[in-house]
Amino acid sequence: MLQIRQAIIVEGKYDKIKLDSLVKAVVIPTHGFQIYKDPETLELIRFYAKTTGILILTDSDRAGFRIRGFLRGAIPEGDIRNIYIPDIFGKEKRKARPSAEGKLGVEGMEAEILREAFRKAGVLTEEAPAGDPVTKTDLYLAGLSGRPDSAAARRALQARLGLPAMLSANALLEVLNAMMTREAFLEMTSGKQE
Repeated sequence: MLQIRQAIIVEGKYDKIKLDSLVKAVVIPTHGFQIYKDPETLELIRFYAKTTGILILTDSDRAGFRIRGFLRGAIPEGDIRNIYIPDIFGKEKRKARPSAEGKLGVEGMEAEILREAFRKAGVLTEEAPAGDPVTKTDLYLAGLSGRPDSAAARRALQARLGLPAMLSANALLEVLNAMMTREAFLEMTSGKQE
């Protein structure tokens, strides 16, 4: 079982049940969009953001990204990190049909995939990778931002890394800096920069 210092924010009770079987941590469900009208839970999340830090782990569908965006805007200070699960298509065992977008949510992910998502976010190691960080300029020079085909290039890289396709350039930058050094990024994208 993984011991996680930060509070983990998830969408629903089944996500919480899944994580409770994998980690020793405070896991707080938002109950989907109910978080928009739940000042008590939002205040609790703000408290954890300022004290231990929080990890936002929502599904990789549009609803999950909307909740993630809402939380980023509603929590003005503290340590907030994102954990992303890959786009895996299928349906959860307890459901009769797949979700609207056909993707598995947190509850449907295998334990090893969730462990890997925590590792990629840099949560299982308390220190960031050594060396210079990946920058927006690096993304641009690698063709991952600021160009007509950048979104497609980002999606291809994200698929290779097992990340959801909906990440923005800024979100990808955050994940890359948690996952690897700038040197490893440049090697991976064949970008030879000074």
